[in-house]
Amino acid sequence: MLMEYSLAQHLLRVSTMDWELSSKKINHRRAMPATLSGLTPEQRAVKRLVDIVVTSMILLVALPIMAIVALAIKLDSPGPILFKQRRVGEGGKLFYVYKFRSMVVNAEALQAQVNQTDAQGHVIHKSKHDPRITRVGRIIRKLSLDEFPQFFNVLEGTMSLVGPRPELPWLVEQYQPWQRKRFLVPQGITGWWQVNGRSEKPCHLCTEQDLWYIEHYSLWLDMIVLFKTIPAAVTGKGAF
Repeated sequence: MLMEYSLAQHLLRVSTMDWELSSKKINHRRAMPATLSGLTPEQRAVKRLVDIVVTSMILLVALPIMAIVALAIKLDSPGPILFKQRRVGEGGKLFYVYKFRSMVVNAEALQAQVNQTDAQGHVIHKSKHDPRITRVGRIIRKLSLDEFPQFFNVLEGTMSLVGPRPELPWLVEQYQPWQRKRFLVPQGITGWWQVNGRSEKPCHLCTEQDLWYIEHYSLWLDMIVLFKTIPAAVTGKGAF
């Protein structure tokens, strides 16, 4: 009972912080401590253990679903079932992220044709009406099924279940120095940004939320993000 009460208090405190972040639009470029650091060795060890245990459990359930998705992709359009792409991980290290292919095979070559610029001059590289997305791709992206192969990224240690999303190298090249602090922790399949908007707010324009996650990191916060991910994925909120 005491543990449940403590968890309820923590959830209320985090929810309040979430509301303040959205309503007051806190500027982390000014508020973030200059000495912001990554995880302690103890936090890193616990996070890694949770990643392995939870991911293994998820895969036991997800593998049949992944088999169906793979068959649908194969029947829908020519090309490989899986798609791998270079991303920037913890410490700025490059690695390959795995996804189910949701676009035509030459999608990366066509990226420049779909890039847009907002009123502030920021590059917007994703669109709800991206012509490169296949029929099956639209479904699996809406339900976040295209991300399932990243559970293998987690098992191999290049990603975590929760953390800032691994960014595209060409977008990182446009980062301001303060934005690079998001690479102080393992990059994740889901994170604070994803459960608070996802594609409605591109991750390179929401670094403040990633830095908030790092500053307030705890195992409980990871659990909260994981639980908030379930309704976000089921409803397809902000996904395209």
